[in-house]
Amino acid sequence: MSRALIEKLRRACEVKVTIDGKNYTVRRPTDAEIVELQRTGGATFAAVAKQFVVGWDLVELDLVPGGGPEPVPFDAELWAEWVADRLEMWAPIANAALDAYFKHRETRDADAKNS
Repeated sequence: MSRALIEKLRRACEVKVTIDGKNYTVRRPTDAEIVELQRTGGATFAAVAKQFVVGWDLVELDLVPGGGPEPVPFDAELWAEWVADRLEMWAPIANAALDAYFKHRETRDADAKNS
């Protein structure tokens, strides 16, 4: 039961981002992750892009020249390797993750004021 709830919590934190016609699933950072990013200075666009993408709709050809048309299941290690050389993707993905975080905080703060 708790595993299913954890998955529901995580899915509730996801937003979709489309870049150059390709879809990516980005997870909103938690408060703890934001604090850690600030504490360590790790809140660079590249670091956030690597850490918070949790899904994609890519085929092999999107990832490697000469690849095939087969969908590739998301893999965090493959994502980190691939996106490390995709400077143009860092800001849109990082902004989506951080925007989702700040919208969540605003909603939570507004709910607290109304309680």
